[in-house]
Amino acid sequence: MSAAPESASFADRFAAGRAELGPLVFGLDPSGALLVEWGLGDDADGLERFVDIVLEAARGRVAVAKPQSAFYERHGWPGIRALSRLVDALRSDGVLVLLDAKRGDVGSTNAAYAEAYLGAGAPMPVDALTVTAYLGLAAMGPLVERAAGSGSALFVVTRSSNPEGRALQTARQADGPTVEAAMLAAIGALNADLAPGGIGPVGAVFAPTHGEAEVDLVSMNGLFLAPGLGAQGATVQDVAECFATCPDRVLPSASRSLLSAGPDAAALADAVQAMAEEVRKALA
Repeated sequence: MSAAPESASFADRFAAGRAELGPLVFGLDPSGALLVEWGLGDDADGLERFVDIVLEAARGRVAVAKPQSAFYERHGWPGIRALSRLVDALRSDGVLVLLDAKRGDVGSTNAAYAEAYLGAGAPMPVDALTVTAYLGLAAMGPLVERAAGSGSALFVVTRSSNPEGRALQTARQADGPTVEAAMLAAIGALNADLAPGGIGPVGAVFAPTHGEAEVDLVSMNGLFLAPGLGAQGATVQDVAECFATCPDRVLPSASRSLLSAGPDAAALADAVQAMAEEVRKALA
C-alpha cells in the first residue's frame, strides 16, 4: 500500500490509505470462543496461528487494523509477544494499527501509557490508541502531547455501541449539553489549538447504532472510530447516515462479522475485501 510519509499525521496517513483501500477497519479480536471455533486452541499457540491467518487476510486489503488488547493480554506474556509481533508485521505491511486498549487515568499514569504505545522509543509503537476520558479530558494531557508530537492519534470513547452506556453518555450537565456533546465540543476545541484549520490528533469513538438527537460532528475537527459494524447491529447504511456530514472522517470497524469467515485465510480475505468495497462505496 502506498502511504503518506511516516512523519505525517495519522489523519493524513489515514486519508492516503482510505484513498487506496477504503476506510474499513479490520478488528482483530481473538476471543477464546473464536480460537476454539477456528480449531486453533484457546492458548498461546492458537493465538500465534490466529496472528498468521489475519496478517495474510489484512495485507493489501485494509488501511487500518484494530487489535483488541484484552484478547492478547489474557494469555499473559506470550499473548503480549503475539500482539507485538502482529503490530510490527501490520505496520511493516503499511497497515495503520489502532490499538483498542481504552487506557485512561491521570498524571504520571497517562504519561506511562503514552510512553508504552506512542512515538519513538515506545516498546510497542502503534499509530493510534483508544482512551477513556471520564477522569477529565485535561487529565489526558500527557497522551495528547505524545500523540500530537509523534503523528499518532487518540480516539476518546464518547458514544459507545453498548446500550447500557447511554444513561451516562446522554446525561445532561448543569449548563445543558449532554455528556457526549460536551465531550465532542471539548475535543473540537483541543484540535483547533493543535491543528488549526485541519484534522487534529484527537478523535472520538462514536457508535452509529443509536437514534438519539444528532450532535455536531463536523466541528470536532477530528476522526471518528465507528464500532459495531456487523455483529453488534450497525449496518453500512447506519454508518453512512450517521456521518453524512463528514464521511471522509469515519473509520467503520468490523470484527466478529469478518472473523466468522475464518479460519481459511483465503475465505477471510474475500470477506474483508467484500466489506471493504461495500463500505468504500457507501462513504464515497
